[in-house]
Amino acid sequence: MEIQHDDQVVSFQVRVIPRSSRSEVVGEHDGVLKVKLASPPVDGAANEELIKLMAKTFAVPKSSVKIVSGHTSKAKKVSVTGASSERIDSILQAKS
Repeated sequence: MEIQHDDQVVSFQVRVIPRSSRSEVVGEHDGVLKVKLASPPVDGAANEELIKLMAKTFAVPKSSVKIVSGHTSKAKKVSVTGASSERIDSILQAKS
C-alpha cells in the first residue's frame, strides 16, 4: 500500500463499501485500505462516517482527518494529521 508522508500528515488511498452491516477497517486490498461503512452514500453520510471511523482508528480528532479527493466516489484519498505510518502499518497487520 502506498503511504505518503509530509511532516505530520500521512495520506493513503481508501476504497469504501457503503451500506455494510457495520463500519470497520477491513485491511489492505489491491494496494488500498478497504473500509466498510454502515452509512449510505447519500448527502455525505458515508464521508462523515469515514472521517469518524478513521479518527477513531488512528486515535486523532475528527478535525485531523480530511478526504483529499474522491468525495463522490468509492475510491478516496484520505489524509490524517498526527498519525504515523507505523500506526497505519500496525493497523494493516492486525487486519491481515
